[in-house]
Amino acid sequence: MATKALAHGMGTFFKQCEHPQARWFTCPHEYTIRYRDAAGRRAEESGFTTQDKAITRLSEIYKAKKDSPRNQSKADRIQKYEVMQFGEYVAEWKAGQRHLGEASVRHLDSLLEHHLFPAFRSRRMGTFDHKVVDGFLQTMERNGAGLATQANAYDKLKSILLDAHRLGIYDDNPLEGVKPPAVRPSARGHSLAAATAGHSHRRRRHVPLVCRPHERLWAAQWRGGGGQPQEHPGR
Repeated sequence: MATKALAHGMGTFFKQCEHPQARWFTCPHEYTIRYRDAAGRRAEESGFTTQDKAITRLSEIYKAKKDSPRNQSKADRIQKYEVMQFGEYVAEWKAGQRHLGEASVRHLDSLLEHHLFPAFRSRRMGTFDHKVVDGFLQTMERNGAGLATQANAYDKLKSILLDAHRLGIYDDNPLEGVKPPAVRPSARGHSLAAATAGHSHRRRRHVPLVCRPHERLWAAQWRGGGGQPQEHPGR
C-alpha cells in the first residue's frame, strides 16, 4: 500500500487497494487519510472519493491544529530554537543543569570544549538528525578518540538533543538508529581488577620481624601446639 505525503506535519493520503499509485485517478476505490491529531495520536479517516477532497480535509485538520493556542506556543518554540546555533542552545541548556557537582561541570566543560563545540558550535539546532550524530562518532573514531571518550561525548550530545526533541524541534528522535559507542565491560573489569589487585598487594605486604633465636623457637611451638602459649621462655 503506497502513501503520498503532503507538507511537513499535514499527514498522508492513500488507497487501500492493490492498484499502484499511478492508477489512483482511474480506480474506483476511495481515499483514506492519516494524520496526527491535536494530542499527537495517529488518526485515520476514509470515504474520500477524490484526491482533492482528501487533501482538502487534511488541510482543514492541519489549519485547526496550527490555530490552537497549545500548538501556536509549540510553533513559537520551534521557530525560536530550530534556527539557534548549538553553542547558544547549550549555554541555555547548561544553565538548567543545577544538579551537577563541581567535578561533573568540569567534565562537561572539557567534553564541550574539546569535542562537541569544534564539531557543532555554529550548527543550527534544527539540522540535527541520526546521520549527523553518526558522522560525529565516526569522526571521533578516525581521530583516535578512545571508546570511553566517545561514549562520554555521545552521552552529553544525547542529553542536549533529547532536550531539544522535547521542545518539539524534531518530529522524530534525532538519535534513533544511532549505534552508541560500546565500552567493553571486560575492559572496565580488567582495569578494576588490576587496581584492586595492586591495592590488595600493598595491604597484604608483610613486614619482616626481627626476633631473637629463643623467640623464634617459642613462636614455632605456639603455631604447632594449638594450645595457649606458655610463659615466654625469654622472660
